[in-house]
Amino acid sequence: MARDTHLHKIQRLNNMVSIDLNGPVHVAEIVPELNELDLAEVLRQAQSFPDQLIIDLLENNEFEYAQPLIQQIIAQERGDILEALAEDSATHLFLQLDKSELAAANYLLSPKTRASILKLMSYPEFTVGNMMTTEFIEVPNTWTVQQTLEYVRKVHDTKETAYAIYVINDKKQLEFVVSLRHLVSAQPEQLLTELWQGDEPITVDPMEPREEAAQTIRRYDYLALPVVDEHNHILGIVTVDDLLDTLMDEAAEDMERFGGAEFINQPYLRIKFSTMLRKRGGWLTLLFVGEMLTASAMQHFEMELEKAVVLAMFIPLIMSSGGNSGSQATSLLIRSLALEEVRLKDWWRVLVREIPTGVVLGALLGALGFFRIILWNNLGIYDYGDHYILLGITVWVALVGIVTFGSATGSMLPFALQRVGLDPASASAPLVATLVDVLGLIIYFSVAAAILTGTLL
Repeated sequence: MARDTHLHKIQRLNNMVSIDLNGPVHVAEIVPELNELDLAEVLRQAQSFPDQLIIDLLENNEFEYAQPLIQQIIAQERGDILEALAEDSATHLFLQLDKSELAAANYLLSPKTRASILKLMSYPEFTVGNMMTTEFIEVPNTWTVQQTLEYVRKVHDTKETAYAIYVINDKKQLEFVVSLRHLVSAQPEQLLTELWQGDEPITVDPMEPREEAAQTIRRYDYLALPVVDEHNHILGIVTVDDLLDTLMDEAAEDMERFGGAEFINQPYLRIKFSTMLRKRGGWLTLLFVGEMLTASAMQHFEMELEKAVVLAMFIPLIMSSGGNSGSQATSLLIRSLALEEVRLKDWWRVLVREIPTGVVLGALLGALGFFRIILWNNLGIYDYGDHYILLGITVWVALVGIVTFGSATGSMLPFALQRVGLDPASASAPLVATLVDVLGLIIYFSVAAAILTGTLL
């Protein structure tokens, strides 16, 4: 049965590949079919793929076998495939090659392409320079609209995009940007300078983090941003589709960290067992050590628990409420920091908002807990003893304190991590819950001691 299913997948893939790629089938529809096959089968099937399909696959971020496929292409000395790749895509793939493979790949490239890719590879990972493309349309400011359109028709197949034309002066400095839409709607004899409205182009530095460039392109609603050096010479462009991929990868990384695990940039079913243990074990160990402090706190209040065992019944309820409020605040602040809705200097404004929010939310939860104790006791569902009203008040006050503390801690932790240069997303929900659990117990039993001493305690 498994073999029949496997053969069916291969037949379905062959049927799709046999259809003209310029027709109804797009590479994005083929990628899921390939991802379902094992590596050996994908590499075998790729032997019969058209060159353009191989190029499209290597440039598709969803294709899980891009790295072994390009290694096969290099081994087969298919320099024509490597030369046809978009330079930003080639850079991303080349960075994952070992030294011998990289040397072999460089040998297959033309000197011009090799120089461009090596230049892109020289920029640090996760910077704009590392992901930009040098395949853009650049023209002098002395050209007319007709000259520019003729040039666009000639070179558009070799460029990453043609929807923005970057106009430079006689010093090779970026002067302004003309959109293709404005170009085709202008008169052929007009100079490009006549289309310029005097606005300065929005640019990014090659050393700028990708996330900041993504925020810039989002803020101005552009399709691409020029990357310039300190002399305003244009080095390349970064496109919205590349930045979208970056944001998706960043979101996936933040999600895994927020869940209390290190980022694993691989499909789940292809993660090695050793990798799974290594990436998850560290966080679990750290959180376990933190929870040991919770056990120590309970040991400290052992006498109180012996006197009033009923207090232990509400520990899970109270601890989870504090952890939940902290996780809520943390997730809100991580998002706000990522979108630059708040900055590091705004920490005190956030704290001023979170404290009263925590007080009100804690009071609401506390009221529910209080009336639940009163109702259960009066209906005979459970006997909380003669001092059940004081017990209800204890739970109420403790929830106010713990939820407020959880909200304050959860909102400040991302700021603290960013202040020391760490990713705010490292403030995972389990980490926040662990911090709140330890100090929440202290708050709970301190409130109990203040209210119940002389009665239950």
